[in-house]
Amino acid sequence: MFNVTVLKIKDIAKIFAGIIFLLGIIYIGKYSLKQTKENSVASEVESKIRTISQSNMLQSIDTVMPVISQIQEENKQETEEKSKKNEQVKSDLLQGLLKKQISTIGGLEKIEEKQAKIASTKETIAEEIEQPEETIAEEIEQPEETKLAETGLNTQVITNNPIQENFNAQYGKVKIRNQTETPLTQEMLTPDIKIENKNIVLFHTHSCESYTASEKYQYNPTGSYRTTDLNFTVVRVGTELENQLKQYNYNVVHSTAYHDYPSYNGSYTRSLATVENILKTTPSDIIIDVHRDAVGSRNDYAPTVKIGNEEAAQIMFVVGTNVGGLWHPNWNQNLKFAIKIQEKAEEMYPGLFKPIMLTPSRYNQHTGKYASIIEVGATGNTLDQCLNSMKYLAKVMNEVCQ
Repeated sequence: MFNVTVLKIKDIAKIFAGIIFLLGIIYIGKYSLKQTKENSVASEVESKIRTISQSNMLQSIDTVMPVISQIQEENKQETEEKSKKNEQVKSDLLQGLLKKQISTIGGLEKIEEKQAKIASTKETIAEEIEQPEETIAEEIEQPEETKLAETGLNTQVITNNPIQENFNAQYGKVKIRNQTETPLTQEMLTPDIKIENKNIVLFHTHSCESYTASEKYQYNPTGSYRTTDLNFTVVRVGTELENQLKQYNYNVVHSTAYHDYPSYNGSYTRSLATVENILKTTPSDIIIDVHRDAVGSRNDYAPTVKIGNEEAAQIMFVVGTNVGGLWHPNWNQNLKFAIKIQEKAEEMYPGLFKPIMLTPSRYNQHTGKYASIIEVGATGNTLDQCLNSMKYLAKVMNEVCQ
């Protein structure tokens, strides 16, 4: 870097004026000396002029030099101040840019955070559709203690305002209401099957089906005997059955996914996808869709059986067929399974089951050799009664599924 001294025009003019003044004095003195050099006065004058000239020149120089120095100092200070200002401006600009960059990064972080939340939500929704049992099961409250059913207890049906039993086929004490046009032969009804598979799949096509509220189980309904709070629906009943079966060392996969919410239509399509997904990793013959009897015209209907000193909701098997036109080659195996379970129940806890309902519809039961719907209680039953039923159902299943 070069240090450049900048002189103001006014200062330069003063310097030049002093120089011209000195030159004029010198010129006049020389001229006078030329005219009077022959006498001593002229010499003395010339000597004095020289002295004066030298003195004035030195004085001028002495006068000008401080001025020049002062100007240089002022310019130096001004340059330094400008440099400091420039540095400050640069610093301010850098800070501004940094703040803006940080703000931008912060904004990007917020955007990325929101995008991550959206992605997480999408993944969660996808997981609930593909493997809902892993995501929703945590929401279902687990019972503090699982009490196993006792045997040898007195059992009797105590249903108030009962609906008359309607059946048109029977195997031993097991009654069947055949709603198809297919005649049932003795061979078709004989439960000559051996159940060896220890894997059991539980799910709920109508997950939001609920019951009459009790003192212990109060809930906020979101429809007619329906609630999205799965702690008070058939899903909670399925959880009780799961826990009971596990006490007998069965491997149980229980899907707690919503299939009838937010839309009721398409429930069976969605539940079929759930079951098929489970079977990819857990092959099973026993597949049970747990429902509640939907007797809409009888809200007071509560099919109940008293076992020992406690009340339990009655259970009903619903078995589908291929009569409706859908492929279902193993429906007779499904029927034999229901008859085998109910036959043992009539020995241990007579009245626990209502007559089996055989229907033209398939109900996704083509997915397993021993697939069925069980309807636990009706709208008039309480959740307490339905939970009790699962204790006795698990005991019966353990006697049959060896």
